[in-house]
Amino acid sequence: MVPRPIAFVSTVSASGTYNLAPFSFFTCASANPPVLAFCPMVKPDGSGKDTLANIRETREFVVNIVSEEISAQMNLTSGEYPPEVDEFAVSGLTPIPSDCVGAPRVAESSVNMECRLTQIVEVSSKPAGGSLVLGEVLRFHIDDRIVDGFKIDPDRLHAIGRMGGPGSYSRTRDRFELTRPKA
Repeated sequence: MVPRPIAFVSTVSASGTYNLAPFSFFTCASANPPVLAFCPMVKPDGSGKDTLANIRETREFVVNIVSEEISAQMNLTSGEYPPEVDEFAVSGLTPIPSDCVGAPRVAESSVNMECRLTQIVEVSSKPAGGSLVLGEVLRFHIDDRIVDGFKIDPDRLHAIGRMGGPGSYSRTRDRFELTRPKA
């Protein structure tokens, strides 16, 4: 399924180590209340992602939207680092405090969504299997520079998406409009 939006998820472990990782199995699950869904996959060796372990421990996370401007730094966080590695330090991105959760936000991201875990559904524990993580958005942070008339302007956001295969991404600059039919 392509293109896929990217959830750039920041967490903090119970011991205080920051974690930052991209997930391209990501979508909205509800508007009222606002709930996001993303799916951390099981690693090839059968172990789980640090992001999922941190969310299980703290029940909190932040989803940061990835723009073209931070795509190279996002890519640096996609490596399989041990749990004690801080991917903010690896990427050079700036952690800033959240208002409602303990996990930090990415300062360079134009949109941050502070979330509280509502549910984890384990789909498969096999390698390349995964879990569905649902989180209620407690606070939205949206940079005023990307807002036009109370809406996010996609030409200012510069969001990217994930295509199939390793390292393949898309830009969101080429768009078109369709009018929804009235029944």
